[in-house]
Amino acid sequence: MEGTVEVIRTATSRTRPFYSHECSSSRSVRSWSPRNRALHLPSSPIKIAIRKSKGVLRPLLRSFRSSLSSSAVSTKEMTSKEKGAQVETPSMKLLFVEMGVGYDQHGQDITAAAMRACRDAISSNSIPAFRSGSIPGVNTDQMKLQIKLGVPHSVQQSLDIERVKSVFPYGQILNVEVVDGGMICSSGVCLEAMGDKNDDCYIVNAAVYVGY
Repeated sequence: MEGTVEVIRTATSRTRPFYSHECSSSRSVRSWSPRNRALHLPSSPIKIAIRKSKGVLRPLLRSFRSSLSSSAVSTKEMTSKEKGAQVETPSMKLLFVEMGVGYDQHGQDITAAAMRACRDAISSNSIPAFRSGSIPGVNTDQMKLQIKLGVPHSVQQSLDIERVKSVFPYGQILNVEVVDGGMICSSGVCLEAMGDKNDDCYIVNAAVYVGY
């Protein structure tokens, strides 16, 4: 690195070696060993001031400032996108969450597994509040649903969302979110008569958010 090293002695005491690859002569240097380039300086606290080098430090500072500016812009853009996503998501007053799991042991139909997961989530629940008037001004026409499905990543493109929506008898489905989840395991047997191409068994998890 270009530049000079200025050594300032602040106190005198016993000496210890100080190694430097580049150093100009100074009054504070007691001895110089050309073999190992060792300077014997006081072991008491010393201050080393490195003057700025026009050829090296300034470009580094400019690069550092530029990287800080670009990261700040990226953070602002990310924040804007997150806010936009929140605005686009339809709002609802959440009442409860139903959860289920579905399987397709033969035929390798991921949509069938997802539909069974949704049926499992809603089949063991009764929702009288939407019919009995427990919530003033709210009935099944005002019911809103948000569906979240955990589906193995490799078969997500085969999922038929419209078939999954048909499982729900009423309620406005605001959105269906598909995330990596579920499982593909072996059913232990491949039955061609049941449409099997292999012994894969598909498992899907479902969470149904109910509100108005």
